[in-house]
Amino acid sequence: MKIYVGNLPFSVDEEGLKKLFEAFNPEESTLIKDRFSGRSKGFGFLTISDEEAAKKAISEMNGKEVEGRELKVSEARPQEERPKRNFERRERF
Repeated sequence: MKIYVGNLPFSVDEEGLKKLFEAFNPEESTLIKDRFSGRSKGFGFLTISDEEAAKKAISEMNGKEVEGRELKVSEARPQEERPKRNFERRERF
């Protein structure tokens, strides 16, 4: 199961995210970063294969305070389709 972790402190990296949830045996962690600055956007995703452990992680970690911020933890939803952006070169006047 893939879970969403939001409202993360900006000091948390991918390894730190995995460490926060180590009691639930996460297999993979992904921290979402700004494309240009490389800085964390304050949320990420974890993959936990054991569904019971994933549900326990959600119930135990949602609302937990980390560095003064209350975590928002839930089951991840599928990414919505976004319209393609047209990057044609436009003439400037």
